[in-house]
Amino acid sequence: MTSRTNAAIDARRIAATPRGVGIGFPIYAERALNAELWDVEGRRYIDFGSGIAVLNTGHRHPRVVEAIRAQLERFTHTAYQVVPYESVVSLAERLNRLTPGTHAKKTAFFTTGAEAVENAIKIARAATRRPGVIALGGGFHGRTFMGMALTGKVVPYKTGFGPFPGSIFHVPAPIALHGVSVDDSLRAIDKLFKADIEPEQVAAIILEPVQGEGGFYAAPPAFMRALREICDRHGILLIADEIQTGFARTGKWFAMDHHDVVPDLMTMAKSLAGGTPLSAVCGRAEIMDAPAPGGLGGTYAANALAIAAAHAVLDVIEDERLCERAQILGDRLKARLEGLRAKVPQIADVRGLGAMVAVEFAGADGAPDPAFTKQVQTRARDAGLLLLTCGVHANVVRFLFPLTIEDAVLGEGLDILAAALQA
Repeated sequence: MTSRTNAAIDARRIAATPRGVGIGFPIYAERALNAELWDVEGRRYIDFGSGIAVLNTGHRHPRVVEAIRAQLERFTHTAYQVVPYESVVSLAERLNRLTPGTHAKKTAFFTTGAEAVENAIKIARAATRRPGVIALGGGFHGRTFMGMALTGKVVPYKTGFGPFPGSIFHVPAPIALHGVSVDDSLRAIDKLFKADIEPEQVAAIILEPVQGEGGFYAAPPAFMRALREICDRHGILLIADEIQTGFARTGKWFAMDHHDVVPDLMTMAKSLAGGTPLSAVCGRAEIMDAPAPGGLGGTYAANALAIAAAHAVLDVIEDERLCERAQILGDRLKARLEGLRAKVPQIADVRGLGAMVAVEFAGADGAPDPAFTKQVQTRARDAGLLLLTCGVHANVVRFLFPLTIEDAVLGEGLDILAAALQA
């Protein structure tokens, strides 16, 4: 009989799968419910990662499970672009209403976040007839070739994979903690227009309203307004990548709801469909209609099971008031972290919108401290708490627990976190 220990399965993984698929924790899931996960050895963990921001409604929310089960009884796959089904149309209608702006919108569905980004760029280029795209340093937009080209972090995402698609340009993201102001970023864009590409050749500027892998840095409102003005002046489209920030994570339906500007296109994935593969691009109707029929789509795009799950997710977010709950949970977490500053000198910053919260660590000299960050993550895991790290310097712990987490389970997780920080 095959051994069911974590170590035994991990040895098989190393022999059977490539090292390029990195594994965060060598523990193998057996079952999960809401914010808790049990491995094959029966050990329980509190999940503060949510499958990388995928489970805002928790593991196996009963309404999501039931929606998938009901769809299974009808059909699993027809290929929407061959034989369509009404649930896709109604989900597009719902997202058109929920996303920022009162203008006419249309939504197209895909499978992964990287696919959504790829197709957003396709749509922008088709609509503007321009090639150029501007992205931010530290941004993350996927592991496909266009996604890698847009991503502003080399290790591990771009190492050894070039060359990348052309006409992609990067400017520094405004991060006050690291000495980059809004004016610095805007001057970099102006320099780009003078040195590398004329603005009339730029199709789009793409950014995450809160950088995910980059370290949970929120775009300053002044920067977002300035980008909107630049885009309007030069006929450039503004793309908001809401793949990690969407669906109540930041205390609003979308992170762009914190801003007084409206993007032309938005990408969505992750928590859209409760753990099933689904992504979307939503945007101005006339822009979304730029590609010719057949230019968008995919075999599994708008998979029926994922669409059913997404409808249930939207219902749960609304009925359980998860936007409001995200703010409550995030405030509770930030207060706990702020209370630990005096005892943990490595804490350089605590930040976040809603329940998209991060703590950044630095040494006494102010330099990033990835070693301490890894220690905290390891101590927490050993005590039964799963934490994710991020940041260009790998010195940030990000918190992405389900917004449905029980108060008692959150409290238990925060106690483990406090102990890991002070060990």
